[in-house]
Amino acid sequence: MRVSIVHDYGVPVGGAENLSIALRAGLRARGHEARLFTSTAKPLPLPIEADATCHGTMGPTRRVLQAWNPMAAVALRRELETFDPDVVHVRMFMSQLSPSILPLLRDRPAILHVVNYDLICPLNTRVLPNGEPCREQAGAACGRNGCLPPLGRARAAVQRASWRRDGEAFDRILCNSHRVAEQLERYGVPTDGVVWNGVPERAARPSVPDGAAPHVGYAGRLVPKKGVDWLLRAFALACTDVPDARLSIAGDGPDRAALGRLADTLGIGARVRWLGHLDRDALEAAFADVHVQAVPSLWEEPFGLVAAEGMMRGCALVASRGGGLGEQVLDGRTGFLVDAGDVSALAARLSELLGDLGLAGRMGAAGRERALACFTEEAVVERFVAEYERLLSGKRRDREGVEVDA
Repeated sequence: MRVSIVHDYGVPVGGAENLSIALRAGLRARGHEARLFTSTAKPLPLPIEADATCHGTMGPTRRVLQAWNPMAAVALRRELETFDPDVVHVRMFMSQLSPSILPLLRDRPAILHVVNYDLICPLNTRVLPNGEPCREQAGAACGRNGCLPPLGRARAAVQRASWRRDGEAFDRILCNSHRVAEQLERYGVPTDGVVWNGVPERAARPSVPDGAAPHVGYAGRLVPKKGVDWLLRAFALACTDVPDARLSIAGDGPDRAALGRLADTLGIGARVRWLGHLDRDALEAAFADVHVQAVPSLWEEPFGLVAAEGMMRGCALVASRGGGLGEQVLDGRTGFLVDAGDVSALAARLSELLGDLGLAGRMGAAGRERALACFTEEAVVERFVAEYERLLSGKRRDREGVEVDA
Protein backbone atom coordinates (compact mmCIF):
# COMPACT_ATOMS: atom_id res chain seq x y z
CA MET A 1 0.00 0.00 0.00
CA ARG A 2 1.20 3.51 -0.80
CA VAL A 3 0.21 6.24 1.67
CA SER A 4 0.77 9.98 1.43
CA ILE A 5 0.77 11.65 4.84
CA VAL A 6 0.00 15.36 4.57
CA HIS A 7 0.72 17.76 7.42
CA ASP A 8 1.35 21.48 7.89
CA TYR A 9 4.77 21.11 9.52
CA GLY A 10 7.68 18.76 8.91
CA VAL A 11 9.73 19.60 12.00
CA PRO A 12 9.22 17.62 15.23
CA VAL A 13 7.96 20.53 17.32
CA GLY A 14 4.92 18.91 18.93
CA GLY A 15 2.78 15.84 19.34
CA ALA A 16 0.97 16.16 16.01
CA GLU A 17 4.23 16.49 14.10
CA ASN A 18 5.94 13.67 15.98
CA LEU A 19 3.02 11.37 15.31
CA SER A 20 3.01 12.14 11.59
CA ILE A 21 6.69 11.24 11.42
CA ALA A 22 6.12 8.13 13.53
CA LEU A 23 3.19 7.05 11.36
CA ARG A 24 5.41 7.16 8.28
CA ALA A 25 8.06 5.07 10.06
CA GLY A 26 5.47 2.58 11.31
CA LEU A 27 3.97 2.11 7.86
CA ARG A 28 7.38 1.58 6.32
CA ALA A 29 8.26 -0.95 9.00
CA ARG A 30 5.20 -2.96 7.93
CA GLY A 31 6.29 -3.00 4.31
CA HIS A 32 4.11 -0.15 3.05
CA GLU A 33 5.38 2.78 1.02
CA ALA A 34 4.79 6.03 2.85
CA ARG A 35 5.83 9.61 2.22
CA LEU A 36 5.35 12.78 4.25
CA PHE A 37 4.38 16.03 2.53
CA THR A 38 4.63 19.28 4.53
CA SER A 39 5.37 22.96 4.23
CA THR A 40 8.83 24.40 4.77
CA ALA A 41 7.69 26.49 7.76
CA LYS A 42 9.74 26.07 10.93
CA PRO A 43 8.14 27.00 14.27
CA LEU A 44 11.51 26.04 15.80
CA PRO A 45 14.94 25.85 14.10
CA LEU A 46 14.89 22.07 13.62
CA PRO A 47 15.49 19.95 10.51
CA ILE A 48 12.52 19.31 8.22
CA GLU A 49 11.84 15.57 8.07
CA ALA A 50 9.44 15.55 5.12
CA ASP A 51 9.96 13.73 1.83
CA ALA A 52 8.42 16.55 -0.21
CA THR A 53 7.57 20.13 0.67
CA CYS A 54 5.87 23.31 -0.45
CA HIS A 55 6.51 26.88 0.58
CA GLY A 56 5.44 27.80 4.09
CA THR A 57 6.38 30.60 6.45
CA MET A 58 6.08 31.79 10.02
CA GLY A 59 6.29 35.39 8.79
CA PRO A 60 3.54 37.93 8.18
CA THR A 61 2.46 36.41 4.84
CA ARG A 62 1.45 33.26 6.69
CA ARG A 63 -1.93 34.84 7.45
CA VAL A 64 -2.60 35.27 3.73
CA LEU A 65 -1.40 31.78 2.82
CA GLN A 66 -3.64 30.25 5.50
CA ALA A 67 -6.61 31.32 3.41
CA TRP A 68 -5.21 29.99 0.15
CA ASN A 69 -1.69 28.73 -0.52
CA PRO A 70 -1.41 28.13 -4.29
CA MET A 71 2.15 26.86 -3.88
CA ALA A 72 0.87 24.06 -1.65
CA ALA A 73 -1.68 23.02 -4.28
CA VAL A 74 0.94 22.98 -7.05
CA ALA A 75 3.49 21.03 -5.00
CA LEU A 76 0.99 18.50 -3.65
CA ARG A 77 -0.43 17.91 -7.13
CA ARG A 78 3.09 17.12 -8.33
CA GLU A 79 3.69 14.82 -5.35
CA LEU A 80 0.44 12.92 -5.85
CA GLU A 81 1.01 12.50 -9.57
CA THR A 82 4.54 11.22 -8.99
CA PHE A 83 3.91 8.97 -5.98
CA ASP A 84 0.34 7.99 -6.95
CA PRO A 85 -0.72 6.91 -3.43
CA ASP A 86 -3.49 4.46 -2.69
CA VAL A 87 -4.58 6.61 0.25
CA VAL A 88 -3.99 10.24 1.21
CA HIS A 89 -3.95 10.76 4.97
CA VAL A 90 -4.27 14.43 5.94
CA ARG A 91 -3.55 15.46 9.51
CA MET A 92 -3.23 19.28 9.61
CA PHE A 93 -3.67 21.69 6.72
CA MET A 94 -5.25 24.95 7.93
CA SER A 95 -2.10 26.57 9.34
CA GLN A 96 0.19 26.37 6.30
CA LEU A 97 -1.10 24.23 3.42
CA SER A 98 -4.57 25.84 3.42
CA PRO A 99 -7.81 24.51 1.89
CA SER A 100 -6.20 24.93 -1.55
CA ILE A 101 -5.16 21.28 -1.33
CA LEU A 102 -8.68 19.90 -0.85
CA PRO A 103 -9.80 19.79 -4.53
CA LEU A 104 -6.82 17.53 -5.26
CA LEU A 105 -8.30 14.85 -3.01
CA ARG A 106 -11.70 14.50 -4.65
CA ASP A 107 -10.64 11.65 -6.93
CA ARG A 108 -8.45 9.84 -4.39
CA PRO A 109 -9.28 7.83 -1.27
CA ALA A 110 -8.65 10.34 1.53
CA ILE A 111 -8.81 10.35 5.32
CA LEU A 112 -8.64 13.36 7.63
CA HIS A 113 -7.47 12.76 11.19
CA VAL A 114 -8.57 15.87 13.07
CA VAL A 115 -6.08 16.72 15.82
CA ASN A 116 -7.29 20.21 16.82
CA TYR A 117 -10.21 22.64 16.61
CA ASP A 118 -9.20 24.70 13.59
CA LEU A 119 -12.12 23.47 11.45
CA ILE A 120 -14.52 25.13 13.89
CA CYS A 121 -12.38 27.87 15.46
CA PRO A 122 -10.02 30.27 13.63
CA LEU A 123 -7.96 30.57 16.82
CA ASN A 124 -7.91 26.78 17.31
CA THR A 125 -8.72 27.16 21.00
CA ARG A 126 -12.51 27.50 21.45
CA VAL A 127 -11.59 30.05 24.14
CA LEU A 128 -12.77 33.68 24.26
CA PRO A 129 -10.43 36.59 25.03
CA ASN A 130 -11.76 36.69 28.60
CA GLY A 131 -10.75 33.06 29.11
CA GLU A 132 -14.27 31.67 28.98
CA PRO A 133 -15.10 28.72 26.68
CA CYS A 134 -16.63 29.73 23.36
CA ARG A 135 -20.08 28.24 22.75
CA GLU A 136 -20.89 29.93 19.46
CA GLN A 137 -20.52 29.07 15.78
CA ALA A 138 -17.46 30.58 14.13
CA GLY A 139 -18.30 33.57 11.97
CA ALA A 140 -19.93 36.79 13.15
CA ALA A 141 -19.27 35.77 16.76
CA CYS A 142 -15.50 35.95 16.14
CA GLY A 143 -15.83 39.70 15.63
CA ARG A 144 -18.52 40.31 18.21
CA ASN A 145 -16.46 38.62 20.92
CA GLY A 146 -13.23 40.36 19.95
CA CYS A 147 -11.43 37.19 18.88
CA LEU A 148 -10.32 38.39 15.44
CA PRO A 149 -9.72 41.74 13.72
CA PRO A 150 -11.46 42.41 10.37
CA LEU A 151 -8.66 40.91 8.25
CA GLY A 152 -8.61 37.83 10.43
CA ARG A 153 -12.34 37.41 10.04
CA ALA A 154 -12.01 37.73 6.28
CA ARG A 155 -9.32 35.05 6.21
CA ALA A 156 -11.44 32.76 8.38
CA ALA A 157 -14.45 33.34 6.12
CA VAL A 158 -12.45 32.21 3.09
CA GLN A 159 -11.35 29.08 4.96
CA ARG A 160 -14.91 28.25 6.02
CA ALA A 161 -16.26 28.75 2.50
CA SER A 162 -13.52 26.52 1.09
CA TRP A 163 -14.28 23.83 3.66
CA ARG A 164 -18.00 23.91 2.90
CA ARG A 165 -17.24 23.54 -0.79
CA ASP A 166 -14.43 20.98 -0.70
CA GLY A 167 -14.54 19.25 2.69
CA GLU A 168 -16.48 16.39 1.14
CA ALA A 169 -13.24 15.35 -0.56
CA PHE A 170 -12.55 13.31 2.59
CA ASP A 171 -14.09 9.86 2.63
CA ARG A 172 -13.61 9.50 6.39
CA ILE A 173 -13.12 12.10 9.10
CA LEU A 174 -11.61 10.69 12.29
CA CYS A 175 -10.75 12.56 15.49
CA ASN A 176 -8.00 12.14 18.07
CA SER A 177 -10.45 12.26 21.00
CA HIS A 178 -14.14 11.88 21.69
CA ARG A 179 -14.21 15.48 22.89
CA VAL A 180 -12.95 16.75 19.53
CA ALA A 181 -15.54 14.61 17.75
CA GLU A 182 -18.28 15.99 20.01
CA GLN A 183 -17.23 19.59 19.31
CA LEU A 184 -17.01 19.06 15.54
CA GLU A 185 -20.40 17.39 15.40
CA ARG A 186 -21.95 20.19 17.45
CA TYR A 187 -20.75 22.78 14.95
CA GLY A 188 -21.63 20.96 11.77
CA VAL A 189 -18.66 18.76 10.86
CA PRO A 190 -19.63 15.06 10.52
CA THR A 191 -17.17 12.56 11.98
CA ASP A 192 -16.65 8.82 11.54
CA GLY A 193 -14.81 7.68 14.65
CA VAL A 194 -11.95 8.28 17.05
CA VAL A 195 -8.32 7.21 16.86
CA TRP A 196 -6.44 8.26 19.99
CA ASN A 197 -2.89 9.48 19.54
CA GLY A 198 0.02 7.31 20.62
CA VAL A 199 3.56 7.59 21.98
CA PRO A 200 6.64 5.40 21.55
CA GLU A 201 6.63 2.33 23.73
CA ARG A 202 9.63 2.46 26.04
CA ALA A 203 11.11 0.02 28.51
CA ALA A 204 10.12 0.71 32.09
CA ARG A 205 12.47 3.25 33.60
CA PRO A 206 14.43 2.30 36.73
CA SER A 207 12.63 3.03 39.97
CA VAL A 208 13.17 6.52 41.29
CA PRO A 209 15.72 6.10 44.10
CA ASP A 210 14.46 6.21 47.66
CA GLY A 211 15.27 9.54 49.21
CA ALA A 212 15.09 11.46 45.94
CA ALA A 213 13.57 14.90 46.38
CA PRO A 214 9.89 15.08 45.36
CA HIS A 215 9.98 16.13 41.72
CA VAL A 216 7.34 17.61 39.40
CA GLY A 217 7.85 17.76 35.64
CA TYR A 218 6.21 19.86 32.93
CA ALA A 219 6.81 19.42 29.19
CA GLY A 220 5.31 21.70 26.58
CA ARG A 221 5.34 25.09 24.97
CA LEU A 222 5.59 28.18 27.14
CA VAL A 223 2.49 29.97 25.91
CA PRO A 224 -0.51 31.26 27.87
CA LYS A 225 -2.96 28.47 27.03
CA LYS A 226 -0.61 25.84 28.49
CA GLY A 227 -1.13 27.22 32.00
CA VAL A 228 2.47 27.23 33.23
CA ASP A 229 1.78 30.37 35.29
CA TRP A 230 -1.02 28.44 37.01
CA LEU A 231 1.40 25.59 37.68
CA LEU A 232 4.01 27.93 39.17
CA ARG A 233 1.48 29.48 41.55
CA ALA A 234 0.19 26.07 42.61
CA PHE A 235 3.71 24.69 43.03
CA ALA A 236 4.62 27.63 45.26
CA LEU A 237 1.69 26.73 47.54
CA ALA A 238 2.61 23.04 47.49
CA CYS A 239 6.14 23.91 48.60
CA THR A 240 4.76 25.10 51.93
CA ASP A 241 3.68 21.49 52.57
CA VAL A 242 6.64 19.81 50.82
CA PRO A 243 9.63 22.11 51.36
CA ASP A 244 12.13 20.00 49.40
CA ALA A 245 9.98 19.75 46.25
CA ARG A 246 11.43 20.83 42.91
CA LEU A 247 10.02 21.52 39.47
CA SER A 248 11.56 20.90 36.03
CA ILE A 249 10.11 22.71 33.02
CA ALA A 250 11.00 21.39 29.57
CA GLY A 251 10.00 23.55 26.64
CA ASP A 252 10.36 27.02 25.24
CA GLY A 253 8.21 29.80 23.92
CA PRO A 254 7.40 33.50 24.09
CA ASP A 255 6.45 33.39 27.79
CA ARG A 256 9.81 32.07 28.99
CA ALA A 257 11.15 35.34 30.43
CA ALA A 258 7.87 36.34 32.07
CA LEU A 259 7.49 32.92 33.67
CA GLY A 260 11.02 33.11 35.03
CA ARG A 261 10.22 36.44 36.64
CA LEU A 262 7.01 35.00 38.09
CA ALA A 263 8.93 32.11 39.66
CA ASP A 264 11.32 34.56 41.29
CA THR A 265 8.44 36.72 42.53
CA LEU A 266 6.80 33.65 44.07
CA GLY A 267 10.04 32.79 45.85
CA ILE A 268 10.53 29.48 44.04
CA GLY A 269 13.15 30.53 41.48
CA ALA A 270 15.80 28.29 43.03
CA ARG A 271 13.47 25.28 42.96
CA VAL A 272 12.63 25.57 39.26
CA ARG A 273 14.89 24.16 36.55
CA TRP A 274 14.36 25.55 33.04
CA LEU A 275 15.44 22.93 30.52
CA GLY A 276 14.46 24.53 27.21
CA HIS A 277 13.33 22.47 24.22
CA LEU A 278 14.53 18.86 24.47
CA ASP A 279 14.34 16.00 22.01
CA ARG A 280 12.65 12.82 23.21
CA ASP A 281 15.77 11.06 24.46
CA ALA A 282 16.99 14.12 26.33
CA LEU A 283 13.54 14.60 27.86
CA GLU A 284 13.45 11.01 29.11
CA ALA A 285 16.84 11.49 30.73
CA ALA A 286 15.80 14.77 32.34
CA PHE A 287 12.56 13.26 33.67
CA ALA A 288 14.10 9.99 34.89
CA ASP A 289 13.40 10.89 38.52
CA VAL A 290 10.16 12.83 38.09
CA HIS A 291 7.43 11.55 40.40
CA VAL A 292 4.54 13.69 39.12
CA GLN A 293 3.94 15.12 35.68
CA ALA A 294 1.71 18.19 35.48
CA VAL A 295 -0.39 19.04 32.42
CA PRO A 296 -1.98 22.35 33.52
CA SER A 297 -3.59 23.41 30.25
CA LEU A 298 -6.06 26.27 30.50
CA TRP A 299 -7.75 25.28 27.23
CA GLU A 300 -9.34 21.97 26.30
CA GLU A 301 -6.43 20.03 24.85
CA PRO A 302 -7.72 18.07 21.85
CA PHE A 303 -5.69 15.12 23.13
CA GLY A 304 -2.61 16.21 25.08
CA LEU A 305 0.15 13.84 24.02
CA VAL A 306 2.41 14.83 26.93
CA ALA A 307 -0.04 13.12 29.29
CA ALA A 308 0.36 9.81 27.48
CA GLU A 309 4.13 10.32 27.45
CA GLY A 310 4.09 10.92 31.19
CA MET A 311 2.09 7.76 31.82
CA MET A 312 4.41 5.76 29.56
CA ARG A 313 7.38 6.80 31.68
CA GLY A 314 5.51 5.86 34.87
CA CYS A 315 4.69 9.28 36.30
CA ALA A 316 1.55 10.05 38.23
CA LEU A 317 -0.43 12.70 36.35
CA VAL A 318 -2.09 15.87 37.57
CA ALA A 319 -3.94 17.35 34.60
CA SER A 320 -6.74 19.68 33.61
CA ARG A 321 -10.11 18.00 33.47
CA GLY A 322 -11.25 19.12 30.01
CA GLY A 323 -10.70 17.92 26.47
CA GLY A 324 -8.75 14.80 25.64
CA LEU A 325 -6.88 14.86 28.95
CA GLY A 326 -10.04 13.69 30.69
CA GLU A 327 -10.10 10.64 28.40
CA GLN A 328 -6.53 9.66 29.23
CA VAL A 329 -6.16 10.21 32.96
CA LEU A 330 -8.29 7.97 35.18
CA ASP A 331 -9.04 10.28 38.09
CA GLY A 332 -7.90 8.72 41.35
CA ARG A 333 -6.24 5.75 39.61
CA THR A 334 -3.51 7.03 37.24
CA GLY A 335 -3.45 10.55 38.66
CA PHE A 336 -5.81 13.40 39.38
CA LEU A 337 -7.93 15.73 37.28
CA VAL A 338 -8.54 19.32 38.41
CA ASP A 339 -10.55 22.20 37.03
CA ALA A 340 -8.47 24.44 34.79
CA GLY A 341 -7.16 27.53 36.56
CA ASP A 342 -8.03 26.37 40.09
CA VAL A 343 -4.76 27.13 41.88
CA SER A 344 -5.79 25.71 45.24
CA ALA A 345 -7.04 22.43 43.72
CA LEU A 346 -3.86 21.94 41.72
CA ALA A 347 -1.73 22.78 44.74
CA ALA A 348 -3.64 20.31 46.91
CA ARG A 349 -3.15 17.45 44.45
CA LEU A 350 0.53 18.25 44.00
CA SER A 351 0.97 18.31 47.77
CA GLU A 352 -0.86 15.01 48.14
CA LEU A 353 1.35 13.21 45.63
CA LEU A 354 4.64 14.88 46.53
CA GLY A 355 3.96 14.19 50.19
CA ASP A 356 3.18 10.52 49.53
CA LEU A 357 5.65 9.24 46.96
CA GLY A 358 4.33 5.71 47.44
CA LEU A 359 0.95 6.85 46.16
CA ALA A 360 2.65 8.65 43.28
CA GLY A 361 4.52 5.46 42.42
CA ARG A 362 1.38 3.33 42.43
CA MET A 363 -0.49 5.78 40.25
CA GLY A 364 2.49 6.02 37.93
CA ALA A 365 2.59 2.23 37.55
CA ALA A 366 -1.15 2.15 36.79
CA GLY A 367 -0.66 4.93 34.27
CA ARG A 368 2.08 3.02 32.50
CA GLU A 369 -0.20 -0.01 32.20
CA ARG A 370 -2.89 2.21 30.67
CA ALA A 371 -0.44 3.80 28.24
CA LEU A 372 0.77 0.39 27.08
CA ALA A 373 -2.80 -0.78 26.60
CA CYS A 374 -4.24 2.30 24.90
CA PHE A 375 -1.72 4.90 23.79
CA THR A 376 1.15 3.38 21.81
CA GLU A 377 2.30 4.43 18.35
CA GLU A 378 2.07 0.77 17.39
CA ALA A 379 -1.65 0.75 18.15
CA VAL A 380 -2.17 3.97 16.18
CA VAL A 381 -0.45 2.58 13.09
CA GLU A 382 -2.45 -0.66 13.27
CA ARG A 383 -5.70 1.28 13.59
CA PHE A 384 -4.90 3.48 10.62
CA VAL A 385 -3.90 0.51 8.46
CA ALA A 386 -7.31 -0.96 9.24
CA GLU A 387 -8.95 2.35 8.29
CA TYR A 388 -7.05 2.45 4.99
CA GLU A 389 -8.07 -1.11 4.18
CA ARG A 390 -11.67 -0.34 5.05
CA LEU A 391 -11.62 2.68 2.79
CA LEU A 392 -10.04 0.79 -0.10
CA SER A 393 -12.62 -1.97 0.25
CA GLY A 394 -15.09 0.44 -1.31
CA LYS A 395 -16.79 2.37 1.48
CA ARG A 396 -17.10 6.14 1.62
CA ARG A 397 -19.41 8.77 3.15
CA ASP A 398 -22.16 10.56 1.29
CA ARG A 399 -23.11 14.18 2.01
CA GLU A 400 -25.04 13.23 5.14
CA GLY A 401 -22.17 11.19 6.58
CA VAL A 402 -23.79 7.81 5.78
CA GLU A 403 -21.53 5.09 4.41
CA VAL A 404 -22.33 3.99 0.86
CA ASP A 405 -20.60 1.89 -1.73
CA ALA A 406 -18.07 3.91 -3.69
